Amino acid sequence: MSLSAQDWLMLFVHMMTLSLFTIGGAIAAAPDMHRFVVDQHHWLSGQAFANSITVAQVAPGPNVLFVAVLGWNMGVQSAGGLSAGWSAAAWGGLGAGLCLLGILLPSSLLNYTATQWAHRHRHRLPVRAFKAGMAPLVMGLLLSTAWLLSGEHAADWASVARGGITVACALLMWKTRIHLLWLMAGGATLGALGWI
Repeated sequence: MSLSAQDWLMLFVHMMTLSLFTIGGAIAAAPDMHRFVVDQHHWLSGQAFANSITVAQVAPGPNVLFVAVLGWNMGVQSAGGLSAGWSAAAWGGLGAGLCLLGILLPSSLLNYTATQWAHRHRHRLPVRAFKAGMAPLVMGLLLSTAWLLSGEHAADWASVARGGITVACALLMWKTRIHLLWLMAGGATLGALGWI
């Protein structure tokens, strides 16, 4: 699979478009990225897509890194795989850069402009209503991402247990005052023990 200049441009424009819908972070746009990259154009397999997100989430740094990893993987595959040497690295760098720039530029400019305006007009009812209405939208986008990622793995008992733990943590965060770090520590302990 080799991406043409038109494919790269189409990918860049699609990432720029998705950038304007990344309410809740770039991970909220993962379902549409999956549709575009995996289902529609077959530039990555579903497993490679899920692996890209997993690798980026495990690595320290901002959540948006998974977009660069997706671009890197598409570039490397476009060059014929890692066996192509420096050519694959160059195409991977191009893919990572295009995807990351595409997803960051429009939303960053919009965010900066809108934040300045909203801060000046924070007392207005429409601004307060907009802020209150965004919470359910963000939750829906994040839940759709969780659903997509869980579908890429086999439906075994371990996956069901992880899903149950995720739901339990979400309910604990919502209904109690337990700090998120305690829940993360509990999840890390369960993982270290090999239970999940």
